[in-house]
Amino acid sequence: MGRHRGNNDDGADRWDRADRHDRRASGRSRRRRRRGRGFTALAAAFAIIIGLGVTGWYVLDTSGGCGGQDVELGIAASPEITPALKEIAADFNADNDGVDGRCVQAEVRAAESANITYGITGSGPASGETESDVWIPDSSLWSNLVKDDSGDSAFTDTGTSVASSPLVLARPAEAESSGDQPSWEALVPTAAPSSGSEGSQVQLVDPIRSSSGMATLALVAGAIGQEDEQGRPQLVAALQALQRNVAADQEAAFTTLAENPESSGVLVLSEQAAWRYNQDHGDAPAQIGYPQGGTYRLDYPYIDRSTDPVVSQAAELFREELTRKAAQRVLLKDGFRTPAGKADPQVLAADAGFKESAPEDLPTPSTQDVQRLTQAWNRLKLDSRLLTIADVSGSMLEPVPGTGMNRMQITAAAAIQGLDLFPEGSELGMWRFSVGINDGLDYEEMMPIRELSAEVEGGVTQKEALVSQWNSLQPVPDGDTGLYDTYLAAYRQMSRTYKADRVNAILMLTDGNNDDSESISLDKLLSTIEEESSPVRPIPVFTIAFGPDIDPEPLQKIAEATGGASYTTEDPTEIGDIFLQAFSHRLEPAAQGG
Repeated sequence: MGRHRGNNDDGADRWDRADRHDRRASGRSRRRRRRGRGFTALAAAFAIIIGLGVTGWYVLDTSGGCGGQDVELGIAASPEITPALKEIAADFNADNDGVDGRCVQAEVRAAESANITYGITGSGPASGETESDVWIPDSSLWSNLVKDDSGDSAFTDTGTSVASSPLVLARPAEAESSGDQPSWEALVPTAAPSSGSEGSQVQLVDPIRSSSGMATLALVAGAIGQEDEQGRPQLVAALQALQRNVAADQEAAFTTLAENPESSGVLVLSEQAAWRYNQDHGDAPAQIGYPQGGTYRLDYPYIDRSTDPVVSQAAELFREELTRKAAQRVLLKDGFRTPAGKADPQVLAADAGFKESAPEDLPTPSTQDVQRLTQAWNRLKLDSRLLTIADVSGSMLEPVPGTGMNRMQITAAAAIQGLDLFPEGSELGMWRFSVGINDGLDYEEMMPIRELSAEVEGGVTQKEALVSQWNSLQPVPDGDTGLYDTYLAAYRQMSRTYKADRVNAILMLTDGNNDDSESISLDKLLSTIEEESSPVRPIPVFTIAFGPDIDPEPLQKIAEATGGASYTTEDPTEIGDIFLQAFSHRLEPAAQGG
């Protein structure tokens, strides 16, 4: 059972309750006691010298004071809230009741929430000091991740939120605006980012290091809604679009905002961060928008990590300090809201685009959703290493009704469009296949696997060369379909050249069944793959098969043996959509037997 203490009193009443009278009274009392201590010590020394007994007076006058060795309270806080907390701590250190007769000295330092999280869980990169007595991350998303990984015993959940700040949309100063606030649904890209996707260009801070970025992933996924085979391709397109506009940290996002004053893009960040940006860019402040339908908010939870009872008492003393009205004023003047969402309208001013009333809160995403989305994000960031194999048998000359194109041309157009799914650092190559096409072999390499950005023969990039190859690809009249030998040769080639830091895969585009009577059998192909495969070196095979004569069963067996997938359709014009659907399997680790 975890360690929990208290309930967060979010309302303004908690901030206001008897604060002015009690604070002044207790302050006067403590100051008197400390002056009394100093006078008493001098009197005691004098009494010893002259041999008078003053012990009774000394004990009576010093009751309730604090002194001796200080209780040091180390507080690690999200960087943007650290200046306000340091100011509050300075007043607290000068005037607190102490613990067990010892005065408390709170020391606040800035610490990235992700760094503390990964330092505790070991699930991500962390550097520097990650230990502290108290932790104030910018969002409960981080403490929930720690709790899920390490259990409730990792810290005490005090139930207190120190401050809050909702996520907003920031546009560059000179960007055109319709005046209407968009919904999260309207911000979701609906196609591959380089092919003219709809929706606004959304920039976020790296979700692996930022709670605003992490929450943005959840908001986008929630706007898409579906998590089945239909919804997953749209999620892939959306995540890829976001990855092309991701900032390493908050400062990098600010730089992009400042250097692109006429951009139509929007940056997702906290309201306090937007306020801070505008404070530093008064000549060109960002335009602030609040999404329709609500948003997430950062809640700055107060986490007690100490295992020392005395230090925990000190942590409780400082927690109470943060709930007082004086502390509230310090936080509000730095652009934060109270835990209940109240703002200082003189700080978050309406004429600067801010709203005094807090936007509607959306439910905090679950830890499972956050982990699923960040894993998907990481897998899409991992560059691909893909061998695409094109069927050039005679049947690829068949016209596709209503298009004025044949199957080969439709396939090439889809493959060229599919190139936009891959970052420039991805490695792609290309084969073609038909029975006996290459000195008796059923397959032939057209382009070796190289990075898309690599310069190749003729002074063009690998990507440009692949586009040229697809455009010039011609079917072999009367050529048959040599599937099984090609599958095995491609699998062995990818296995020999496997790269562990990439997603290694094979994509087969075909309109027929295996026609090579002299090739390896399906059973032998499957058993060979099983013998030669390795679960730690997965090479999933994806097949997109089209046409009325396809037998899907062999293709499905090959997919299952390699942890891939097989898609069949009678309509070749659906290849483009299926291509994205096949690519969406990158969101899941390959499950390959062997």
